[in-house]
Amino acid sequence: MPIMPDSWIASMAKEKAMITPFVDSQTKEDLKKKGVISYGLSSYGYDARVSDEFKIFTNIDSATVDPKAFAASGFVDRKTEICTIPPNSFVLARTVEYFKIPRDVLVICVGKSTYARCGIIVNVTPLEPEWEGHVTLEFSNTTPLPARLYANEGACQFLFLKGESVCDVSYADRAGKYMRQNGVTLPKV
Repeated sequence: MPIMPDSWIASMAKEKAMITPFVDSQTKEDLKKKGVISYGLSSYGYDARVSDEFKIFTNIDSATVDPKAFAASGFVDRKTEICTIPPNSFVLARTVEYFKIPRDVLVICVGKSTYARCGIIVNVTPLEPEWEGHVTLEFSNTTPLPARLYANEGACQFLFLKGESVCDVSYADRAGKYMRQNGVTLPKV
């Protein structure tokens, strides 16, 4: 299962709308001058941006996090350019980019070193063949201090793995429950 290079990612983004909007290069020097965390096409991946929509977990109402009965009282919604994650807490967000994954590709997500070095961990389950939507991102602040996320800047990197053959059953074939999600999507059973 080879990892796909920048030329393939760019071609698929432009010809098949695999990533929309698509930034075809990382001009790190320009971004560094502006104080922006890098995003866009890299050698073997795509650095996606986090949007300005956040769901910040709170224990103000003593809610229990239950994936089978998710209570809205367990978080607060914020639309902001800078999201502060409380110490030892968790935030849901989404990518700016909308993804359409080809049938013969599986996508995995890894964190960016800028955030990882600050104790901020990103978790995303694999993007399965023929899944599409905005990716819901999970950020954990592992530190005892408040931590910041910056909207519309790089947050994580997606790596595209091409299968040796096309899968028999894709996410679309199964009518997966997170298909074509828009916005920050909460757990579904």
